[in-house]
Amino acid sequence: MGDPRLHAVASPVDAFDTPDLHALLQDMRDTMAQLDGAGLAAPQIGVGLRVVIFGVTANPRYPDAEPVPQTVLINPVITPLAAAIDEDWEGCLSVPGLRGWVPRYRAIRYRGMNEHGQAFERSVEGFHARVVQHECDHLDGILYPMRIRDFTRFGFNDALFAERELPPEA
Repeated sequence: MGDPRLHAVASPVDAFDTPDLHALLQDMRDTMAQLDGAGLAAPQIGVGLRVVIFGVTANPRYPDAEPVPQTVLINPVITPLAAAIDEDWEGCLSVPGLRGWVPRYRAIRYRGMNEHGQAFERSVEGFHARVVQHECDHLDGILYPMRIRDFTRFGFNDALFAERELPPEA
């Protein structure tokens, strides 16, 4: 947090299925796996492109999360499916050691391209919707603390969750 690349609007991808794009995606996958992330946006590793990856099966940082399919989402567009908002705890690999209570749309439709330039879309809700919104915010220079409404529910993991052990964040 504080790196100006995290506050910039990322540029659209216009070339798919290239060695550079595949290398970027591999770097993102390796980074996300090493840090037990649920998702990662290209700006988080210093690349200003509209590329996010996400997916959760069993993740120690999110032990209660439902599975989210491993996904590459390029040039995403998000549409809320209803006005309903849920609030829940979020953390971020770019804001290590902290968590905050963040409002997000409960149900969304997202569309975009995969790494081969094939268009797809999904309608999702719950944790899946939260992860997509969080990662796509990075593409517009938004970090989750900017979404927090009540700063009494924002703080260091060890203070907020003293009664339970959370895995370390990078």
